[in-house]
Amino acid sequence: MAETLTITSLGHEGDGIAETASGQKVFVPFTLPGEVVTADIDGERGHLVSIITPSPDRIAPACRHFTVCGGCSLQHWAPEKYQAWKRELVVHAFAQRGIETEVNPVIPVAPHSRRRAVFTLSRTEQGVVLGFNKRESHDILAIEECPLLVPEIETRRDKLAALADRLMDRGKRARMTVVSTDTGLDVSLEGARKPGRADYEALGRAAVDGSISRLTVDGAEIFMSRVPEIRNDPIVLYPSAGGFLQATASSELAMADLVDAAIGKSGGPVLDLFSGIGTFTLKLARRFPVLAVEGETKLLQALDRSMRFSTGIRAVTTRRRDLFLNPMAPVELKEFKAVVFDPPRAGAKAQAETLAKSIVPKIVGVSCNPATLARDARILIDGGYKLTSVTPVDQFLWSGHVEVVATFELARKSASKGRPVRLS
Repeated sequence: MAETLTITSLGHEGDGIAETASGQKVFVPFTLPGEVVTADIDGERGHLVSIITPSPDRIAPACRHFTVCGGCSLQHWAPEKYQAWKRELVVHAFAQRGIETEVNPVIPVAPHSRRRAVFTLSRTEQGVVLGFNKRESHDILAIEECPLLVPEIETRRDKLAALADRLMDRGKRARMTVVSTDTGLDVSLEGARKPGRADYEALGRAAVDGSISRLTVDGAEIFMSRVPEIRNDPIVLYPSAGGFLQATASSELAMADLVDAAIGKSGGPVLDLFSGIGTFTLKLARRFPVLAVEGETKLLQALDRSMRFSTGIRAVTTRRRDLFLNPMAPVELKEFKAVVFDPPRAGAKAQAETLAKSIVPKIVGVSCNPATLARDARILIDGGYKLTSVTPVDQFLWSGHVEVVATFELARKSASKGRPVRLS
């Protein structure tokens, strides 16, 4: 039987929070603060039945698949309130670590700006289904639209499914990562069967119209009509097949500008930890020598190519190193004028602990997880660093995820004197 509830707030995943008549906390998706709703209660989950009193901030969702697709949770909220909530997620994450700080307004991103998509595919009697998982389900929703994606990906769903059709057996599932580059789509398929000679010939015909620059299947390159490039003159990035890339170009630019401004005129050299394909490395290298440290070989290979084809940059040295198991030690850090770290969602606890013992004048932390960034910030603050700014970037539109850039300056006194560092 449905129960009437009043939504008091939103949780960190975007679900409405209410309290039942018995005092139990429940989470009700697709609701907003202040709304009176009816919902079927199943443990801590409430399944929305009807909205009795809608919020004045409720708007029409941008996508026909909203509430069914598992990708978005907040298309129904007015942008101003939605962005304020995302800012509060960051405020709360830092407050939980005892850090009271001013958090800047969220830097927004526009719809149809997501340049990287990860599709799930399955082969049925009717053919290949390409889409995203349904909400709280392993079933695949065959999408007809996605207002997150850039048109170059959204309008080529049928072509992408046709590529997979050649290599998928009935009842099997696969994953396809698609990146929109300036030279075409970079497509990486994982979980399909191994291509034969006839498959190579058939799949190669997909390159004729130039819309797909590269196709990779389980790490093996099937064809490359043009090298995938992301151009930001004079810098060129070369994404690795299926590898990590910032989800939108505008958020990448915003974060790179924040990092660049934070380092300012501090001089070099600069250390870029968890450098990836060089999102921050190459922009910083226009002004300073940079040491880029990354654990994944294929990302460093992509960065190496970018270094060779970008112009107007200074010396960049790369180093492969697992920073989770073997973080840069204080003695290795002492010659750098600034450090940037951009780890995966788990954060950089071990590296933050060594940074906290260092004498690096400026540190910039970038993270897609405010909770782990706040933890790492607490470590740096306790080690004698001052948190100078926190800026959220809404890279993951209509979701409960947010990117954050935090900047730090060494506050404790040190008598150490730096010496020139060799980047080799």
